[in-house]
Amino acid sequence: MFIQTEATPNPATLKFIPGRPVLDHGTLEFLDPETSKASPLATRLFEIDGVKGVFFGTDFISVTKGEGEWQHLKPAILGAIMEHYLSGVAVTEAPEAAEGGAVDEFFAPEDEETVKTIKELLETRVRPAVAQDGGDITFQGYRDGVVYLHMRGACSGCPSSTATLRHGIENLLRHFIPEVQEVRPV
Repeated sequence: MFIQTEATPNPATLKFIPGRPVLDHGTLEFLDPETSKASPLATRLFEIDGVKGVFFGTDFISVTKGEGEWQHLKPAILGAIMEHYLSGVAVTEAPEAAEGGAVDEFFAPEDEETVKTIKELLETRVRPAVAQDGGDITFQGYRDGVVYLHMRGACSGCPSSTATLRHGIENLLRHFIPEVQEVRPV
């Protein structure tokens, strides 16, 4: 088994590509060992000293470090991923837990068409690009011309995330939806 590793714009996060499906659909994020109980792979990764966060996409795993250097953490992470896949155990015990991003959304009923367009643009133009960097951005809400987005995986805490929001996503949404005035992270 060959696992590719890619840097992300977030220096605290590396993207691991096992060459096999990780999730059938959606994404999952684990921010501490307690939340990882439903995933044998995430639990295994949190057993490595220095691992602070684990994010699963359909074909990649992003790992965020707290303490430690990648040169020491990377071999242990690669080993844990390889051992997991060789064991034949599922990545998660509850595959239906994969999130589509529709959790606790807020917007006024009269903004439903605008929100539908925002979600379509995020799904077709933004999320695929962000997944390339080992993260995900999901719609959280829309109010008074402001779009609220939830940044996850490598995007969460990334130094360039503000630039991505302001210059990339905000400009894209404003171009297609004149009502959008600003984009903010949640």
